Amino acid sequence: MVSFTGSTRVGKVTMASAANALKKVSMELGGKNGQIVFPDADLEAAADAAVFGGFFNAGECCNAGSRLIVHEAIADDFLDAVKALTARVTVGDPLDDRTKVGAMISSEHLSKVTGYVAAAANDGSSVYSGGKQIASSAGQYLDPTILRGVTEDMAIAREEVFGPVLSVLTFGSIEEALRIANNTPYGLSAGVWSASIDTCMSVARSVRSGTVWVNTFMEGYPELPFGGYKQSGLGRELGKRAVEDYTEEKTIQFHRGQRTGWWVG
Repeated sequence: MVSFTGSTRVGKVTMASAANALKKVSMELGGKNGQIVFPDADLEAAADAAVFGGFFNAGECCNAGSRLIVHEAIADDFLDAVKALTARVTVGDPLDDRTKVGAMISSEHLSKVTGYVAAAANDGSSVYSGGKQIASSAGQYLDPTILRGVTEDMAIAREEVFGPVLSVLTFGSIEEALRIANNTPYGLSAGVWSASIDTCMSVARSVRSGTVWVNTFMEGYPELPFGGYKQSGLGRELGKRAVEDYTEEKTIQFHRGQRTGWWVG
């Protein structure tokens, strides 16, 4: 068996290589995870979760909530709250206890992330917050970035950026929200925020993601399986399913007493 955690691109190469020896594979790959926020949600909690989901670990996480899908009726006020919280996020030395966002992994990756931001701006979105490299002699830092006016067809709405960039899309109906949420090649995780259990269950059932958090984000328990749909991978980590992934079943069948039913009598 081959177990791999990483990018979808490398996962495909690894899976093709494993096929030569008919090895079983378990792949935990990329994600473009969306948090869907309805007007009746606990907006204070949802805003904090949006900032956490978008920027923790400098956004370098397959499970990052890199898309914020918010109802158009509350978009302005909600994004004001998200922007205000983002301004309080400390960027800097990861060994400092006050730091929330540390350095990007390399200068090359920083250039890739800022390239996504520039391309989105050229396509018609606007940088609502951040978007600038922070000068430092001790690493590559990007100010946590919020992009407004993102549309479904933009690369930054469909591809894994793997940086502290939050793309904001708006919707007017639950059907539109679901279409936006599912309109990526990935299906690792998602979040839904609403006081209505019917809304939450409808979204949770219809979003093509391996994990859906309801009125929370990025919580987990070791007995719950974790993994993705579509190009987010194959198999599941954690729980009983993970044990089964690493298990090869074997049948040993006994017959007691004289054998009956001879084929050639």
